[in-house]
Amino acid sequence: MSGQQLGVLNALDVAKTQWYHFTAIVIAGMGFFTDAYDLFCISLVTKLLGRIYYTDIKEPKPGVLPPNVQAAVTGVALCGTLAGQLFFGWLGDKMGRKRVYGLTLMLMVVCSIASGLSFGSSAKGVIATLCFFRFWLGFGIGGDYPLSATIMSEYANKKTRGAFIAAVFAMQGFGILAGGIVALIVSSAFDHHYKVPTYKENPQASLVLPAFDYVWRIILMFGAVPAALTYYWRMKMPETARYTALVAKNAKQAASDMSKVLQVELEAEEEKVREITENQSQKFGLFSKEFAKRHGLHLLGTTTTWFLLDIAFYSQNLFQKDIFTAIGWIPPSQNMNAIHEVYRIARAQTLIALCSTVPGYWFTVAFIDHMGRFAIQLMAAAGKAGAIVGAFGFLYASQSKDPKKTDKGYPTGIGVKNSLIMLGVINFLGIIFTLLVPESKGKSLEELSKENEDEGAEAIEMQGSARTVPV
Repeated sequence: MSGQQLGVLNALDVAKTQWYHFTAIVIAGMGFFTDAYDLFCISLVTKLLGRIYYTDIKEPKPGVLPPNVQAAVTGVALCGTLAGQLFFGWLGDKMGRKRVYGLTLMLMVVCSIASGLSFGSSAKGVIATLCFFRFWLGFGIGGDYPLSATIMSEYANKKTRGAFIAAVFAMQGFGILAGGIVALIVSSAFDHHYKVPTYKENPQASLVLPAFDYVWRIILMFGAVPAALTYYWRMKMPETARYTALVAKNAKQAASDMSKVLQVELEAEEEKVREITENQSQKFGLFSKEFAKRHGLHLLGTTTTWFLLDIAFYSQNLFQKDIFTAIGWIPPSQNMNAIHEVYRIARAQTLIALCSTVPGYWFTVAFIDHMGRFAIQLMAAAGKAGAIVGAFGFLYASQSKDPKKTDKGYPTGIGVKNSLIMLGVINFLGIIFTLLVPESKGKSLEELSKENEDEGAEAIEMQGSARTVPV
């Protein structure tokens, strides 16, 4: 009947932790690794871009990207990410997770390389092509986010699903760390080869062109490497059983795929699949009254907490270099040469990732299935929309209140200190909205969404997560 669970899905839910779980974590996690590298490596090189393309050696300070250019270079990939999440999330329900997964990966590889090859004979030409390719890079990243998380959630068992999904997300920390390490290696190599004075000592000699122009290009293009390395394994990974059985309605293929994965013999329950997929009570759209009744508050709580969290998360990560300067971790720009500034920024970002970002992710991996999602969420607190707000808003808000201390071309702001306080308040609001999010520890995806219950059972218990059978 409709209240029964498919054998293949139940087998996944109760399966002991096996090697395929860790394989899935690595394959899906490398997507998040690449996403984080590509999104945050730009913060390592924006100072260098300002020096290369906007320096006037008559000025007492090296050049910086104008406000509109800085905003575009930093935020355009996030705009692409938002669009990509919406498009590829929809496409993943139509074509399958596996096929769309490969498409997003190839888009990321091509656009990472193209970003580093940004061409043009003028600053406008280079920046325009860089922004163009980073938008489409973000578009691919946007598809990778929901697909990686969905694939892992549909492969995991009930007992450790939270830890497995958290482990996939935790690869973001390693991606940020890798960006800092790559920038350290590249900048250190150039710094040792070209021993040049600081800008204050000799403005013209502090910037070696075209040699230093290769630095930011190498750092950006390296993002294609991890994506390319995992393409083969992604394509070898079978489609998830939940998609094959409940969306593609191919019970035989789902049983065959998972029999190989779980190394057990599973029955193809074609009649039961037909009953479940033809159950009209479960066929409702995202904007339907039924969805709002079942999951409206849960969706509001989830999206709002992500929105508020990402304002703080992306503001701090994308503009760490400005925070480092404000607190004295990095000397004033005129006291460094162009390449040494990249090195100092990368070193500071690497230390932050190593000492806080990476440990924070793995704290969640270790405790999420013991403490529960709700408790963990309260200790952190619609995704990339918040990131866009943070990327553009913090850029201006963090400027000094003293007009004489702002970067060239920027209006006065509220200062770094007040900006960080504001981000703390935003995180507190995230705690409030977390109260709308139900605990999902120890439950299957079908239990959470009530997909296999009939209308009578729905009236008894109306709690779950925001997941429906695609229609």
